Amino acid sequence: MSTPLNVALIGQKFMGRAHSNAWSQVNKFFDLPRRTALHTIAARNAEELGPFAAKWGWGKWTTDWRSLARDPEVHLVDVGTSNDAHAEQGIAMLEAKKHVACEKPLAGTLEDARAMRDAAKRAKTKTFVWFNYRRCPAVALARQMIEEGKLGRIYHVRATYLQSWGGPDTPMSWRFQKKVAGSGAHGDLNAHIVDLARFLTGDEIVEIHGAVARTFVTERTVPASTGKGGIGAGSGKNGAKKAKSDVDDAVLFLASFKQGAIASFEATRVATGRLNANAIELNGEKGALRFEFEAMNELWFHDATLGPRTAGWRRIVATSSAGEHPYAANWWPDAHVLGYEHGFVNMAADIVRVLSGEKPVVALPDFADAYETQRVLEAALISAREKSAVKLAEVR
Repeated sequence: MSTPLNVALIGQKFMGRAHSNAWSQVNKFFDLPRRTALHTIAARNAEELGPFAAKWGWGKWTTDWRSLARDPEVHLVDVGTSNDAHAEQGIAMLEAKKHVACEKPLAGTLEDARAMRDAAKRAKTKTFVWFNYRRCPAVALARQMIEEGKLGRIYHVRATYLQSWGGPDTPMSWRFQKKVAGSGAHGDLNAHIVDLARFLTGDEIVEIHGAVARTFVTERTVPASTGKGGIGAGSGKNGAKKAKSDVDDAVLFLASFKQGAIASFEATRVATGRLNANAIELNGEKGALRFEFEAMNELWFHDATLGPRTAGWRRIVATSSAGEHPYAANWWPDAHVLGYEHGFVNMAADIVRVLSGEKPVVALPDFADAYETQRVLEAALISAREKSAVKLAEVR
């Protein structure tokens, strides 16, 4: 086996755990041309960082993320920080000739995303964006079936991402601050389903016909650990510190694809009764497909060519250990189902393949690809603000 791929990670919270697990698991389940080494993790909180590094197997840790750019032993830097930090950190690593993997959305603003795309163009290294739902075996299978013509011409794309964790009782965090996150449910959730729609159809959105954005919760309690005015806190009832929540809680929009399909997208963090309801359905002239992440091992297919006598929705369990379904053979026997973390491991495997000169199982989004999703997100926000249709050609 060739020289190990030394990975560094910036960020140790939710995504830090997901990414750390992926890099530590990838060589245990995939036979790859290179071994990954968890070289260094960087984050702000030194008190938490040492134990985190030891728990997840990182060789070194540092509170100075810039040191990763100076370290000749680091080959790939994985950016798992808040959206406002992606541009500064990602561009610095590209200029240091590092490969860069970045959490989604690409950035908090279109301007930052554009700068990242342009920096990637100048660099001679590779970039990747963690749209991990592409790596679910059922989603990758759907892409293959669409490429094989199973749906024929696509008429409709219907995508929703519904969560309920962002209600009034949820305390303030960076995800509710526009200056840090860029947007709320839109960038957090619509980013995923816009990427899925582009990925599955192989087509691009050309116009937003209309959009609605709503902020239902305008003020949130500041957690005690950050309650010293650090995020614009003010006194609320019973002396609790309050801060303004200025991101969208829900965004819905309608769109058209270049090849003629029409689409609807809905993302919300206040859909009472919903947990992680990420779903997409595509209807075409020859058939239809639908996927729901809460049943991520299943893909539903309707073959309209069978005719009304026998046609109907049928359930495909996309877990074949014989290699019939993408990625599944690297894991467990048939129907010994996969979970959320496996999408990250599958993506890590494809990153290693690309950096070793091989092809990924399915297409990996780079900064240029993710920038196209960011353009769609921006156009939808413009449409919601101006209450008008927006052509993507006008959003550059």
